[in-house]
Parts: sequence; C-alpha cells; structure tokens
Amino acid sequence: MLDYFGLEADLDQEERLLLESARDFVDGEVEDIGQHWIDGTFPEELIPKMGEMGFYAPNLEGYGLANVSEKSYGLLMQELEACDSGLRSMASVQGALVMYPIHAFGSDEQREEWLPKLGTGEAVGCFGLTEPEHGSNPSAMETRAERAGGHAGDEYVLNGSKTWITNSPIADVAVVWAKDHSEDDNPVRGFLVETDRDGVTTNKIDDKLSLRASITGEISLQNVHIPKENRLPGVSGMKGPLSCLTQARYGIAWGAVGAARDCFETAREYATDREQFGKPIGGFQMQQQKLAEMATQITLAQLLAHRLADLKERGDMRPQHVSMAKRNNVRMARDQSRVAREMLGGNGITTDYSPMRHMTNMETVYTYEGTHDIHTLILGEDLTGIAAYN
Repeated sequence: MLDYFGLEADLDQEERLLLESARDFVDGEVEDIGQHWIDGTFPEELIPKMGEMGFYAPNLEGYGLANVSEKSYGLLMQELEACDSGLRSMASVQGALVMYPIHAFGSDEQREEWLPKLGTGEAVGCFGLTEPEHGSNPSAMETRAERAGGHAGDEYVLNGSKTWITNSPIADVAVVWAKDHSEDDNPVRGFLVETDRDGVTTNKIDDKLSLRASITGEISLQNVHIPKENRLPGVSGMKGPLSCLTQARYGIAWGAVGAARDCFETAREYATDREQFGKPIGGFQMQQQKLAEMATQITLAQLLAHRLADLKERGDMRPQHVSMAKRNNVRMARDQSRVAREMLGGNGITTDYSPMRHMTNMETVYTYEGTHDIHTLILGEDLTGIAAYN
C-alpha cells in the first residue's frame, strides 16, 4: 500500500488495529463490488456486519460506541472508500449525519432509543437536508414543520420533499431539517421521522451514472404527524445541519485518499505486469512520470488528512480546514483516478479494474457535501474576510 512517508509507522495500537480490521473486512466480506456497481445495488447484507465491526460512528462515546480517536475514524473511512465510495457513504451517513446529530443534539430518550440500534446496524438512518430546488443554499429550504393545534400542541406536522438522500429507501429513521413555522423567526430545526409513518415515501433514484453501489432516494413528507418529542432539542438554526456536514466532510477527506490509493496500486501493478515493445510498460518514462505524480499527489493528500485529524483531536479544527481538505483531496482523487484509468488502456473501462469505477464515483463525491465551487468560496471568504454570497 502506498505510504511513501511512512505515516502508518506512527499509528498507535488502536489506530493500527482499526486500520487492519477495516482492510480485512473489505478483503474478506465484500464480494464483487464491481457487479453491485453495474447492477446499481448496495450489498445490504454488509449493514449488520459493519455494525458488528463497530464501523458506525466509532468516534462517539457511550451507547455501546467505541470512542476511538479521530485518526482511527479517518483511517476507517479511507479503507472503506478504497473499496468503493458507496460503502464509505453508507457508513458515513449512518455515523456522521444520523448518529452524530442524535448524539450531539438529541434528548436522552432519543439517544437511548436510536444510538444502540443504529450502532449495530439493526436500524438504518438517513439525513434529509437537500431539496429539489435547494442544494448549495440549504438555508432557503421549503420543508416546513408546524405545531398541530398551536404552540401547545403535542404533535408537529411536516410537509416538504428532500432529494439525493443516501440510504432513504432502506432507512428506518430520517433526520429531517425543516423550518419551524410554529416560531416567529421560523428557525431551522431537526426532527426524527420514522419512515413507516403515514405520509412518508422514500422512492429510490435509479439510472445514476455515478455512485451506483449506493442506495439513493427521496423523502416526501405529506402531512406527516410526529410527536413533539421527536424534535432534536439541542440545536436551532443552520448550525445544526452544517455541523453534521463538517463531520461527514472530514470522513470524505480521508475516504478520497483511499479511493486514489486503490487507483494507484491498480495502475502500478498493471504497469509492472503489462508488457509492450519487449518490456513492462512501467519501464517507459511516460508511465513512470504518471506514477511519480500520482504518488506525490496522494501523499500530499495523506499528509493533509493526518494533520486534519490532529487538529480535530485537540479541538482546533475549523470548518474551513475541512473545506480545504475535502476540496483538495476529492479533486486529487478525481484527477488521479483518470490517470490510472488511462494507464490501463482499453482494459481500464471494464469492472475487472477499479479506477474507472472510482473515477465515476468521484464525480458524485466532488459534488455532494458541498460542491467544489462552494468550498472554494468558503475558503475565499476565510482568506479575505469578504463573503462572495449570502
């Protein structure tokens, strides 16, 4: 495995154990991810197995969760995405976008009800923020929640729609963000919506050309009644969903390194085995230049991810740090997967080799959890003090 600066040599025992466990899981339990990608399916039998391994929110504390270091969590995301972005997305959504807000903002009753089941994979969750007309500007969301019977009502009624929601067709609970029209300023609040409630539909989105080994869908809410106890009590405003996205983007910054590393290893092995003009193609200067540049760019992204983990562990990580890491590492993986595919020639367009699958997946990862352009503007504002958008 590419580790040019020997970063793994500095891992502690816990970090090394989780890294090796994740690699063994991918090698031993994940069968034919390429065929799942072709079929547009997710290997659902892995959901409880990933729970048994403690892959859902292992960096959180209590409720049977492992409370591992932030670097351990990042290494886990790296190894899952080295297999496929769909595998990392499932674990990332379950942990960072569903379990994290319940853990951080939920009531004791909500935590006790959901975190153990989500942690083992007995229950599956999804995160409802993006809407058909509001992607990069989620604060303009139209989904609304209102108290039935006024301020003293015991129920909320939710109406609206969310789209591009990972896991929604198989989810038991959705963390839905909506504007609370029961209050004067209509603050954004989080609600736990069980997907078997009347008025909830979670249609699957088919015919994707990217992230195919992932279940993606919609959430439609038509006069959905939920008890007031289903509201997350610990947060109000866009701080809630944005803090969740920061957690998820941290995992993406690590995961993209895994995808790129798998592309590099595939290309390097091919270059040393494939012979043309009397010698392995890896012996030609042009191919060596490609491998050298790939290794350099992946190593730089690894160093950025490791530094980000150190900042997160000691509480010094800012959302802008995560924007830089997500922006850089996903762009790197997008670019280097294309180079790896190129080195494989015609063979590279088949599912026998992973780079083109990673390459198409990166088109989604480049877009979701904040587009590349939005992260650019976040950094621009942080560097200049001038916001390019409201």
